[in-house]
Amino acid sequence: MQSSNGRHRDGGEGSESSAERHEDQGEYGTTSPEVSYQDPWYDAPGPGWGEPDTTAVPAPAVPAARTERDWAEVRARNVYLEVQRSAAFQEVRSSYRRFVVPGVAVFLTWYVAYVVTATTAPGLMARPVAGAVNVGMLAGLGQFLSTFVLTWAYARHARLRRDRAALELRWDTQELTRGARGGVL
Repeated sequence: MQSSNGRHRDGGEGSESSAERHEDQGEYGTTSPEVSYQDPWYDAPGPGWGEPDTTAVPAPAVPAARTERDWAEVRARNVYLEVQRSAAFQEVRSSYRRFVVPGVAVFLTWYVAYVVTATTAPGLMARPVAGAVNVGMLAGLGQFLSTFVLTWAYARHARLRRDRAALELRWDTQELTRGARGGVL
């Protein structure tokens, strides 16, 4: 009896010996003369690898060094670099950093304190507060609450301190870019 891959399943039962089977079979148990690799992609080179182009389409022309439109795009890119170096942009970024860096530090400290306390002081976390509610449950709920409070504070800070300046900066940048491109978008 043979399996689907050509290997004999019986442990040597049959008319031929295991030595004869070994001589007649290839690496995977199939007979060597019958095995041929019939993959049509095996020897085919990839497109553009030494084969002539038979599509009858002319090769694309080498582009010119720079056109007027290319120079306009270069000037438009320089506008973004100028805006990034401007005082208005730096003020928006510093306002963002003044809120985010302390906010992340406080939140990560609170989170690490919760995890460390939960693992090192299980007695404290198991102390009951009211009925089945213990200190650990209140601290865990405090994690969720602090996430929502921090999100609200971030949105409020952005709305009151940064959004107007960032929007004005965006409009100014778009006007400068249009001017650098000659009014073409």
